[in-house]
Amino acid sequence: MAAPSGDSQPHSPRPSLWPVGFAVGIACGLVGLIIHSWWVVAAGGAITVVFGALWARDATREYREPVHVEPEERGDPGAEPLPAQAGGPALPVIEPGETYPRDKFLEVSTLGLGAAIGAIVTVPIVGFAVVPGFVDQKQKKVDLGPITNFPENEFVIATFLANPEEGEVSRRTAYIRNNGLLNGQPSLTIISNRCVHLGCPVQPNGLIQDRQTKNLRTTAGEPVTLIPVQGVVGFGCPCHGGQYNTEGNRTAGPPVRSLDRYEYAIDHGRLILLSSFSVGTVVNTGKDAKIKKYPETGPGEHVDGGEAWLYPIQPSQVSS
Repeated sequence: MAAPSGDSQPHSPRPSLWPVGFAVGIACGLVGLIIHSWWVVAAGGAITVVFGALWARDATREYREPVHVEPEERGDPGAEPLPAQAGGPALPVIEPGETYPRDKFLEVSTLGLGAAIGAIVTVPIVGFAVVPGFVDQKQKKVDLGPITNFPENEFVIATFLANPEEGEVSRRTAYIRNNGLLNGQPSLTIISNRCVHLGCPVQPNGLIQDRQTKNLRTTAGEPVTLIPVQGVVGFGCPCHGGQYNTEGNRTAGPPVRSLDRYEYAIDHGRLILLSSFSVGTVVNTGKDAKIKKYPETGPGEHVDGGEAWLYPIQPSQVSS
């Protein structure tokens, strides 16, 4: 392939802000993937496409400008024609141009083949790493049986399967207290047994009534175990000495916040356990408790105050 005519010296690209916008769009898309927000990903993709197009248009401007062609020069129509041996050549002497170098061809081919292989290997891995954050990651609803299984002002240890499809690996434990009626509706305190220090299972500081254990089956046939506990004065972690009061607030030890809690619903007199959430500090007790919900956060992480900014953004929960 012949080299292009004219000035073949390389030209430095002119200064432009389009690459900055292109980089901002990519960064916005990556943030969207981290926080699992399709809206942020879409906004980042739109910014990337727009600024990428403007960048490409600006970079190729000199190739799209019209080529100035010198008009053909002709002699005076009335003049005598020149003899064949006089004057210069009728056509410019064509010199053989430089062909496409083999090293360039091999370089482009190698890079292209490497990029294709890298995409084949990387795309599935990235897909498996990113896509699960956008599908249903919320805990399934768990039917814990009639509300009468939970006496007022007493804690009950409830053990259940958070996701029955996963089997025993999804077994969870929660401490449930019936606080009575609030505005005509049952009020319950449902606390997770996961210590917010390192995730060890906390134990109730009270008398566990093992002989009164109830082994139930939900309407879907899933196993649920209920064990009443008397005289609960708080919860303790046997691993590192973390202590919590009856509302789950930290009272001693290394935990950084209150115990996580569960949302719930009452459906035809049955207690339905929903997703869990994190809590900073619970104000007041029982049915009068004031709770600010945060997305479920890993053990050892703050959810409020200045320390919360030191941890990665928590992925949003996708509703089922």
